[in-house]
Amino acid sequence: MRWGRRNKPGTTRKAGSPDRAHLEEFAQTRRGVEGFIEPPTAVTETTMMLVAHDGEWTRRRVPSAEAAHEFANKLGIPSYDAAVVGYPQRKRDYDARQAILRKRDLGA
Repeated sequence: MRWGRRNKPGTTRKAGSPDRAHLEEFAQTRRGVEGFIEPPTAVTETTMMLVAHDGEWTRRRVPSAEAAHEFANKLGIPSYDAAVVGYPQRKRDYDARQAILRKRDLGA
């Protein structure tokens, strides 16, 4: 599948060039990035979550699981099926740290 295909109004948005560009930028500007490919759900297409060494993460739509693995290989980052291996602890730790910071900011 190619990136950037247009959809009819009212249909689920597919992966596009902005998604690919965002994932590339994230992978190229962070250390220790790994890709986690997420299967489609009732409300989203296949997605790829990139997780950096410190747990920072981003998620975008991808055309297919195969395209996501090829994309990761092209960038030289490991990729995994999230439904099989789950997510790394550092991602959950990052989310917990961010929640504490948001709570602090609201109380300041």
